[in-house]
Amino acid sequence: MPDAPEQLPDLLSLRRGKCSWVPVVAGRMEFAAEVRRRILAERPQVVAVELPATLESLFLRAVKRLPAISVIVYGDNVYKPKGSLDEDSDSGVYVPVEPADPFIEAIRSAHEIGAEVVFIDPDSMERPHLRASYPDSYALTTISLEQYTEAWRLHPQPRSEQLAAFAAGIAWKLQGSNPFAETLVVISLNLLDPVLEALEAPQEEPKSRFREMPRLLNPHPDCLGEITSEYPYLQERYERFRETMADRERIDRPRAQFALFREAAEAWQVNTGETMQHWQRRLLARYTRNLAVAHGDMTASLFDITIAARSIVDENFAWDVWETASRYSWQETESDVETANLSGEEIWTDTQKLRLRRRLPSTRRRMTVPGLKKRKKEKTPGEWASAVNGASICSYPPEDLKIEDFGRFLKKKGKGMLSEERSTVEPFTTSLLDGVDIRETIRNWHEGRIFVRNSRKVQGDVGSVIVIFDGERDARYSYTTTWLGEHQNESDMAYFSTPPFDHMVGPGIGRGEYGGFLMSLPARRMYDVWADPDYDFAETKAERLLLAGLDYSIHKYVVYAAAKPPRSVFRNIADRFGRTIVYLPVGQLSPTTLKKLRVVHVLDGYDKRETAKDYIW
Repeated sequence: MPDAPEQLPDLLSLRRGKCSWVPVVAGRMEFAAEVRRRILAERPQVVAVELPATLESLFLRAVKRLPAISVIVYGDNVYKPKGSLDEDSDSGVYVPVEPADPFIEAIRSAHEIGAEVVFIDPDSMERPHLRASYPDSYALTTISLEQYTEAWRLHPQPRSEQLAAFAAGIAWKLQGSNPFAETLVVISLNLLDPVLEALEAPQEEPKSRFREMPRLLNPHPDCLGEITSEYPYLQERYERFRETMADRERIDRPRAQFALFREAAEAWQVNTGETMQHWQRRLLARYTRNLAVAHGDMTASLFDITIAARSIVDENFAWDVWETASRYSWQETESDVETANLSGEEIWTDTQKLRLRRRLPSTRRRMTVPGLKKRKKEKTPGEWASAVNGASICSYPPEDLKIEDFGRFLKKKGKGMLSEERSTVEPFTTSLLDGVDIRETIRNWHEGRIFVRNSRKVQGDVGSVIVIFDGERDARYSYTTTWLGEHQNESDMAYFSTPPFDHMVGPGIGRGEYGGFLMSLPARRMYDVWADPDYDFAETKAERLLLAGLDYSIHKYVVYAAAKPPRSVFRNIADRFGRTIVYLPVGQLSPTTLKKLRVVHVLDGYDKRETAKDYIW
């Protein structure tokens, strides 16, 4: 019989005798998930991780603190607390210890199964500069680790004596481990081949080195978005679902990005009163994809996500996206180790900055990534609400001025619409009247005649102005009140809005969203519109405001700006009052202006006006 064909080696296999190799990219969530999956499946006796042996005790201590994130710092000049004499000295080396790092996950999972952990980097020399450009780790959701590794090996990196010496030191540590134990080696992808080659020959023990003043720090929660490899929101999802790694959809990056945008949109809606539209969601997905492709990635980074939020929606939404992405539930300011507020420049060599300028009527605030300027926050939950005593309320004067300007604009626009409706166009005979009508003249050019416009002035003025932003959801706008003008140039005002003191932005300062309002001059004569029984037959809050506007107007015309015209019965009611309703479709008004005017702040007492500018944005 002919000899059986020789069995070809499996080129994709990462198994070498008793050793199973797991090449990874540091700081990437998909590799951390792959490491955990393999450790739980293979249950090795020894887990070898490419981390410095000189820092083993600090790494083990940091792993015990998880899910709280830590930072190991060492070097000649390390982090100095503010106020120290050498505060401005150069930074040392900072190493974040975070849940989504594959090396940290290897230690955690090894401890769970009772395996021995070996730190195989002898830390005998400076780590050589290696190429750190990898295919996007999201590819591991569709291809195997072996396929990913072989794709990387198609383009080998240049070798150097320093790289060979570094790989030899790691090989020496591995050669000194138990040769009969099932071992899983977690190593950087760009070190895999050099270390495998170094294992082919016995290696000498490298010289040891001394790390000066290694320390463990607790990073402040506000700085996590700048210093972590994966943004904190994604790491929190990984931490919550790492126990069920079989279901990869739970830590899928696009799904996490979608959830991030959804939560940020909810915060943005509370802060600004705006609602995310379906076309904005679609464009956000498309733009983040294009930004990722431009950088050679499959998924967008936090920087690209923030850029997309600013470009597609506005800078307020970008702010909420950044804050939501930087939130991490387990990080506390108080800890068993020193807390440090670090910056991205201290951790990483290459950083990008993004400047955001608030686009609301307020004191200008700027945000950079990194280096954010924070809004004022409560020291303890409920601190600002405790400043509300309910004795009196008042408005915020800068908002009053803008509302009054808008009311004058609507009055002028309403009279202009009436004048436009009553104007006529007629052929020129003896007088140009109010000027040549170019459009009608061109339309009838074949007749050889000139047409002129006869604008008829409107007799009478506009009294009350009613603006209805949203008249369909009365239940949402449960807060109703009537304000009297504080001087002769300020209108009496009745409005309905969302409950302002459900959203506190400062001590005794609440923020709401108008559903609609009524303005009427002269001031200080309006009874409580919402308690007046004369308007009880109104079916909605918008109709009650319209009835009050007709009742309190001292002039013939009442401007009513809303998405829908009032019911026909109100024309008859207006005739009985001797008034005329001028309907103005709200869609004809600037959406940007409406967005700014729709926010209302209610202050719990006149004393809050002195400090309101520090909290209202």
